[in-house]
Amino acid sequence: MVYLLEAVAMTGGQMCAWTEAHRSGPRGGPPSGDCPSPLDGRLLERAIYFALTAVQGVTPDMLGRGTPCGEWNLEMLLLHLRDSLAALYDGVCLGRVAMNPEPLVPEEDPVSAVRVRAVRLLRKSLCPGRVEIGDRSMDRELMAAAGAIEVAVHGWDIAQASGRRAPVPPALADELLMIVPLLAPEPQDRWPLFAEPVEPGVDAGAGDRLVAFLGRRPLG
Repeated sequence: MVYLLEAVAMTGGQMCAWTEAHRSGPRGGPPSGDCPSPLDGRLLERAIYFALTAVQGVTPDMLGRGTPCGEWNLEMLLLHLRDSLAALYDGVCLGRVAMNPEPLVPEEDPVSAVRVRAVRLLRKSLCPGRVEIGDRSMDRELMAAAGAIEVAVHGWDIAQASGRRAPVPPALADELLMIVPLLAPEPQDRWPLFAEPVEPGVDAGAGDRLVAFLGRRPLG
């Protein structure tokens, strides 16, 4: 399973620059560069709430539907989001992320699996420190930022597949747009999570511009 966390852990230069920008910001105020700081977890928390809203409309008969994620159907995408949420939980609570997906409990459906992992993560507080990801490590605030991007955009993917087609909330999308250029892998390294940027359109809102940057075709 491929996670955005794993990709971000391998982008040393941009990651260090982003971390230093946040550390140099005034305590209690906005960090330098006006980038949103996810250290308090609010950015990730808002992304999770959006994803939870997106899965509300998913029914069992939809699981075979295609999604904006290339070859993944809706069931595969839900299981991937479940694994991403579980990885974030491990990073918050254990300080390390295991890159092996959890087995699905026989009686557990994918939507319930996402909800359980999401609620479990929402109950935890993000603390400063580092997280081990394979043979690399990253700051927890970086982990939260990468997690917020992945959870929000996959929430959008799920909403598209289920027919709800809800956009990423504008305020959340605005903040994610500030950090996604620094944390997203280079276009050639994004598959299968994301794709090369597409043109969002002249009048596109923040939500459409965010998903377009990650290779999604926003609704017209």
